[in-house]
Amino acid sequence: MTERVLTLTPNPALDVWTTTAKFRSGSKLRCSQPRIDPGGGGINVSRVLHRLEGDTLALFTAGGRTGEEVAARLDGFGVPAERCAIDSDTREDFSVREEESGDVLRFVTPGPELSAGEGDRLLDRLGKLAGGGELVVGSGSLPAGLDDDFWAEAVRRCKDAGARFILDSHDCVGPALDEGVFCFRENTDAVAELAGHDIAWPDEVAAWAEKQIEAGAVEMIIVTEGSEGALLVTRDTRLVLSPPEVEPRSAVGAGDSFVAGLCLALSEQRSIEDTLRQAVGTAAATLLTPGTELCRKEDVERLVSACGDPRHI
Repeated sequence: MTERVLTLTPNPALDVWTTTAKFRSGSKLRCSQPRIDPGGGGINVSRVLHRLEGDTLALFTAGGRTGEEVAARLDGFGVPAERCAIDSDTREDFSVREEESGDVLRFVTPGPELSAGEGDRLLDRLGKLAGGGELVVGSGSLPAGLDDDFWAEAVRRCKDAGARFILDSHDCVGPALDEGVFCFRENTDAVAELAGHDIAWPDEVAAWAEKQIEAGAVEMIIVTEGSEGALLVTRDTRLVLSPPEVEPRSAVGAGDSFVAGLCLALSEQRSIEDTLRQAVGTAAATLLTPGTELCRKEDVERLVSACGDPRHI
């Protein structure tokens, strides 16, 4: 039986991608025709899951012209979605790739400020949509106006519904971990911030993860470290897997694609080794596509097969 994956994106974005020949300060930079996609952590997770034929529903806030366009473009992709209306405009983010060097400048705006009532309505909608046995992914940044315990309250609503919560955010994660989540995904730099000191890959990262599991904060922790790959830790397992070599075109959405691959495998009750392979291969496939396109199914299948076996540490 395949479980549905419900994604929660409090701060989505309309993502704009373009290219220019060379970055020059002070002059007009002529750009290519822009690619425009619906974005933000959970929305990207749902886009990839839908592309890989997984069962998903994207719950997100939307306001103004940009919010309407995010919703319309999701609908155009055929991604099942529920939007929670807000008064302020959804943000717009902008990325530019320099053709000469391949370097990318990413301009990320903070997004709208949500009222207390808008935050409560989003959580109420989450509680109604979450179902027993379901996976819920809380992903991306938190907009201004939401309480520091927003993720923690989202975890509580999902527990009440019998759903398992996966947290993939840098913002206000402490209260959510205190509440106890099913899975927590981060990168090594963010883990070092949480630990309060530099932390070596992979052994010290694994030791930190084990402490969180022993404290009851989480059942599974996954930490990513770029080209070094990913570390997955549970109470009984410590696995590391390096990604297959690819020629990257854009890293935008690679982390979200990793989470989508993770969720796809978890929803299909695959082994922990297969789950890590699916996550790493899906992220690698997104590196192959330009801009905010995210991964292609055929690339995912090929690169998951190329991943090999995770290493126990």
